[in-house]
Amino acid sequence: MKTVTSLKTVETEIRSVVDAALEKSGGLLRLAPCWVPRSFLQPGRRLKLHPDDLYAYGLNRGGIDERWFASTTIAANENRTPDEGLSYCVFENVRFTLANAVQECGAQLIGESLWSKYRRWPVYSKFFDNMGPIPHHMHQSQEHAQLVGREGKPESYYFPPQHNTVGNNFPYTFMGLEPGTTKQEVRRCLENWNKGDNGILDLSKAYRLKPGSGWLVGPGLLHAPGSLCTYEPQWGSDVFSMFQSLVEGREVPWSLLVKDMPPEKSFDLDFILSELDWEGNVDPYFKEHHYLEPVAVAHTSSEEYMDRWIVYGKVNGEQLFTAKELTLGPGTKCTVRDNGAYGLTVVQGSGKMNNLGLDCPKLIRFTELTEDEVFCTEPAAKAGVVFENTSDVEDLVVLRYFGPEVNPEAPEIGAYRKTASA
Repeated sequence: MKTVTSLKTVETEIRSVVDAALEKSGGLLRLAPCWVPRSFLQPGRRLKLHPDDLYAYGLNRGGIDERWFASTTIAANENRTPDEGLSYCVFENVRFTLANAVQECGAQLIGESLWSKYRRWPVYSKFFDNMGPIPHHMHQSQEHAQLVGREGKPESYYFPPQHNTVGNNFPYTFMGLEPGTTKQEVRRCLENWNKGDNGILDLSKAYRLKPGSGWLVGPGLLHAPGSLCTYEPQWGSDVFSMFQSLVEGREVPWSLLVKDMPPEKSFDLDFILSELDWEGNVDPYFKEHHYLEPVAVAHTSSEEYMDRWIVYGKVNGEQLFTAKELTLGPGTKCTVRDNGAYGLTVVQGSGKMNNLGLDCPKLIRFTELTEDEVFCTEPAAKAGVVFENTSDVEDLVVLRYFGPEVNPEAPEIGAYRKTASA
């Protein structure tokens, strides 16, 4: 078995290695699995990671409940490894981080528009997989994250059916606050932090999670993700603030409430409350403004493939990320053109994209290399990627996510209603 650890790590002359990899693959970079643990959560065991490797970082670091895709973002974990959260590109017998490749090759990989504006790949996605719910929390806005030298984090959810044959313990997500909730009521929850359950969920509403659907969640919005395995395109940041003190009997320390706030504000309740998007949280039409269902991009029944938008819409008027799901029937071959670079993962089946093989693994060891993740450069995406399903019995299904402002033709929130009624 070829493993990540058996490869030589390249830190210089990356450009020449990237050029060789792109020429051989047809504009693509193979990525190795990137595993991330969380010390305060319980793994949901649907990432296909071998059960013996769930605590590969050590019991003190917590179980592995996330796999990050095409990531150039460091995981904000205490006692993390230096490269935790960073995706590695693999070519022949060497490896190098996608972050270093982007820094060396810039527009050649992500396009001139993203490179000139951000000087990095500014987004990433992940599988997020837990046995039960996680604390009611929010992610800071750009304005508030900058106070501690970080970036804000809007995010999105899609619940791939292939990873959700079981819903685990709580397939419901609390979102926002009930209309009419007052700031004083939320403040009281913070005041009661050390008394046990601070009661923040009494002020919120839970929505049942449905495989094949999703949500778009802006910064400052409270949410307590439930126990479906979730595909999460999001901004390239790992800031958050937990507002719930007790989850399934597990203590949530105050430090996770204030970890991305200025230290001098750690006990300033008015400041902590000010980081919430209040109007967004108490929106009486919360679901209408955030809920997603797939919308077809193209469907050619004679060729038996379908491309669908699974993440779309804008956050505060900006398109920050989008995602699509491509399904090819057995034996199908098609060329798909996109507007920009993307990270891709396979959730079902086997086949090829340009000159790289694709295969959805059944079980993955911690250091094992797989054939289910690829970074597609902007030039390759625009020229058109040839996808082929090499199976004669099973669909090939891939998810791919894009950076900001790449897909101006993407639907608006609520578009699925129009297609459902057509």
